[in-house]
Amino acid sequence: MQNNLRRLAEQLNDYLKQPLRDHLSVAKTSWQLCILALISAMLASIVIILLRLLLEWTDTVTHAQIMDFTGIATDWRVLLPLFGAILIRLVAKLGSRRYKRLGIAYVIHRYKLHYGKLPLQSAAAQFFQAFFALASNFSVGREGPAIHLGAVTASVIAAKMRLPNNSVRIMCASGIAAGIAATFNAPLAAVIFVFEVIVREYKLHYFFPIMLSALVGAVSSQLVFGNIHEYDSINVIHIPVTHYPLLAIVAIALGIFAALFNRTLVKVTALSQPWGLSARLLLAGIITSAIGLLLPQALGTGDLAIEVVISEHPGMLFLLALLAAKCIATIAAIGLGIPGGLIGPLYGIGALIGTIFALISAWIFPELTPFIGLYTVIGMTAMMGVCLGAPLAGLTALLELTNDATIIMPAMFVTVLAYLVAYQGLKTDSIFLKQIELMGLGYKKPPLHEALEKVGVRALMNRRFVIVNQDQALLLEVLKRAEGRPVMIKDPQGQINMLHLSMPSVSNESPLIKEVMQGLEDNATLKEAYESLALKRRGELYIWQSSPDNIVGVISWQQLQQHIRAGQA
Repeated sequence: MQNNLRRLAEQLNDYLKQPLRDHLSVAKTSWQLCILALISAMLASIVIILLRLLLEWTDTVTHAQIMDFTGIATDWRVLLPLFGAILIRLVAKLGSRRYKRLGIAYVIHRYKLHYGKLPLQSAAAQFFQAFFALASNFSVGREGPAIHLGAVTASVIAAKMRLPNNSVRIMCASGIAAGIAATFNAPLAAVIFVFEVIVREYKLHYFFPIMLSALVGAVSSQLVFGNIHEYDSINVIHIPVTHYPLLAIVAIALGIFAALFNRTLVKVTALSQPWGLSARLLLAGIITSAIGLLLPQALGTGDLAIEVVISEHPGMLFLLALLAAKCIATIAAIGLGIPGGLIGPLYGIGALIGTIFALISAWIFPELTPFIGLYTVIGMTAMMGVCLGAPLAGLTALLELTNDATIIMPAMFVTVLAYLVAYQGLKTDSIFLKQIELMGLGYKKPPLHEALEKVGVRALMNRRFVIVNQDQALLLEVLKRAEGRPVMIKDPQGQINMLHLSMPSVSNESPLIKEVMQGLEDNATLKEAYESLALKRRGELYIWQSSPDNIVGVISWQQLQQHIRAGQA
């Protein structure tokens, strides 16, 4: 009795959700999907804000962000990276090996090849490993865990709702946008970053769920931490157009440096792949601790390096040493497997490069002294945009973080030129795509598959069909009365067959032909239907909901071909 009631409740739930699934299977703007994206954005924002609050509380204990323990070998905080490496390894050990992959590269792979579906079990590993990495002052950014946790949150909600796979991907992108916006209070940059780095294409029906999710993330951040623009203290002054030839030289140098940084990071990652995780984490901890003993400003997300640049008057040799230390600390952390992002460290590296070039230029042309702050922001924009392959996101992020539109023209000029130098001149590539290749994962697929993945099977399936039990005497009569509707036969073993009428034959054989059918769940996309039928290039599939016994539609090869020829794919 209890099982019957549970089955009845499940059937009722599926019945109520059918209109929602039908609507979300179509590649069009959907207010229903916007509402679901808002719900996932709220939950993702809560997770990210919890991580930020936990990090702030930890810093009140360690004071690692403000304490200068240079040369104080007896200060226990010098060993924070080593402690962090041990704790990260412990968390990785406790977790399942099946869910050990983390970070932005893994999210891109899942988004491209698995509709953005990420296992819930990976969330805990990402949360705690990222917490220990950031709390122990490794040179990693906050956007890595934000993107992973945002994607997992949205993916789990979509799985619970049993949404069509084509809408699961949009939900995943929306969760990522919410996570980034809740981390940096930069909603527009979050939207552009998602389209440039994760989605890598622009579709109108993607915009509204992603934009609304980014707004939710930013509002959540402002409610808890206030409407803070992290780098609005940098003094930015509009630079005359006559100075752009000098900016071109800076752009070329930034492009070369960004390409060198990417290649070095990829090289270190590739060389360390055969090593065990414990050895890699321990080495990263040792290198970071050694750097912290000499130059603690090189540790952390990059805020310490930026603070040095904008609040002090450091000497040129100190800035060069700090730049080298920051690069080594970042490459050691990311290349050796410390979980975290790159945006924060790249901001720190870019600020140092921009300031160094500004000081050199000011020595030659003293009238450039007031523009040092602008050079600092330009360096941050170019390094982030070029290294990550997201120039527009880099520009937008610094526009929001500085709250100053003065940076737009010079930063755009330098970023575009640096990008061309790195990608066209030096043939570098986005660090995320290189990481995917090193992980042995894929992200490329045929354009036809990408187009078919945007539409769910419920949008195209034929809902007018007939199912009969196997009764040879009645089959011909049923087929005649079906009036063009597909007729399927269920045999005693539960196998579904499609019934066709064969050409007239002089033999006494039956004019009826039965072809075995394959089934697809109703949350599949047209890509799965195409792959199932492409081998024979004919035939039909039955679409089932909740259980293979509950058939809700039929898709034929002819329908798919008509959909493709009509320019829908």
